[in-house]
Amino acid sequence: MPATTIATFKKMLAVAALTGILAGLLLTVVQKIQVVPLILKAEVYEQAVENTDPTNRSNAHAGHAHDAWQPESGWERNLFTAAANIVIALGFALLLGAAVGLRGAKLDWRSGLLWGLVGYAVFFVAPSLGLPPEVPGAQAANLADRQAWWMATSIATTTGLAFMFFSRQSTVKILGAVLLIAPHLIGAPQPEVHGSTAPAELAQAFVIATFIANAVFWLGLGGLFGFFHQRLVE
Repeated sequence: MPATTIATFKKMLAVAALTGILAGLLLTVVQKIQVVPLILKAEVYEQAVENTDPTNRSNAHAGHAHDAWQPESGWERNLFTAAANIVIALGFALLLGAAVGLRGAKLDWRSGLLWGLVGYAVFFVAPSLGLPPEVPGAQAANLADRQAWWMATSIATTTGLAFMFFSRQSTVKILGAVLLIAPHLIGAPQPEVHGSTAPAELAQAFVIATFIANAVFWLGLGGLFGFFHQRLVE
């Protein structure tokens, strides 16, 4: 492998690492302000239902791994949340770097915002149209089925957008449009019975807060990636 290629690869890793750390911390802060208070409120309702009737425990957590280990509230929960967000941000930054490399694009923070917006559409908005964010205590379909639909939707959306914007052939553009809507025509997996221990108003507020938090995250990730890419790679 040529030395210049190795050097460029190392620079891209540095860009992804810096972007992942800062974008992950940004998401953690936004979640702490907007999302976490709603989660804590929902957990109060969830716990109240379990204390009233323990037999509702499995119903309130259909599709969720309730018995898995969870960090304690406070600094431990914040620390693990931040670590998880940084790991997720690093993974998305690496995907963004791969996409930028394949396109041979030159980025700055402005163009990075556009790439971040695409990532937001592909990895959050499109899947959320079928599987909106779920507040604790909401019933859900089987986890494996939801994960498979999320992955298929993200892949279909990515491919569809690429066909529509990067191809000059009308037939390919039409195929791209079909791929965009296909997962939603098939439909996301749904629970047998819909319901939640949290009030509908709280669940709706959680969805809105999560959409906003992820928008900030993806725009931040794209902008930061473009900023560091311009200074370290180009």
